[in-house]
Amino acid sequence: MAVTSSEARVGLKRRAAASSSVRVTEVFLSLQGEARAAGLPTVFVRLTGCPLRCHYCDTAYAFHGGERQSVDSLLQRIRDHGVADVCVTGGEPLAQPGASLLIRSLCDAGFSVAVETSGVLNIDRADRRASRIMDLKTPASGELKRNDYGNIERLTGHDQVKFVVCDRADFDWACMQIREHGLTDRCPVWLSPSHGQLEAAQLAEWLIDSRLPVRLQLQLHKQLWGNEPGR
Repeated sequence: MAVTSSEARVGLKRRAAASSSVRVTEVFLSLQGEARAAGLPTVFVRLTGCPLRCHYCDTAYAFHGGERQSVDSLLQRIRDHGVADVCVTGGEPLAQPGASLLIRSLCDAGFSVAVETSGVLNIDRADRRASRIMDLKTPASGELKRNDYGNIERLTGHDQVKFVVCDRADFDWACMQIREHGLTDRCPVWLSPSHGQLEAAQLAEWLIDSRLPVRLQLQLHKQLWGNEPGR
């Protein structure tokens, strides 16, 4: 069936609206719980939707729903919190067409921006001025086959890589990736124990024995507030 000119115009308008707005689950001020900025007051922008279904996911409430907001109105909402650090997260934030404009606009506005993303989508959808915190999916995540290893070549020294480790097999796989791809020569690398699945002390022992220049990461927000949304 042929597409009429009016249908084409409607399609263009819809795509333009999608690229200048995002669907948002929540915006809140808290402490950054992970990675290089851990402990800093940070505005979190949790975008709605995710193409993954990791076995340990703690934000399934962000898979659906949310409220569509223009990037301009969201920027003002972020400014109103009065802090310099912003974390764009999800779900998987880069799955939304408007995420690229949001991240670029935040960088243009002078914010220190982190983007929490999986290794599944092209991380260059996020402005390179942001720190892309790329979560490479381990075997126990259930999403190993979705990793885009081309993202490793896209990493800059400003980015970060993390692995969520559920068991010894995950740890051994992460070590193999770190060594094979020279990840610690590219950017900081973090290993986190999957909350409720692996004791942090056990992961610490494995990391010490490995001698790898990789950092153990405990989720500060989980220690303070558990899995409470908006914290």
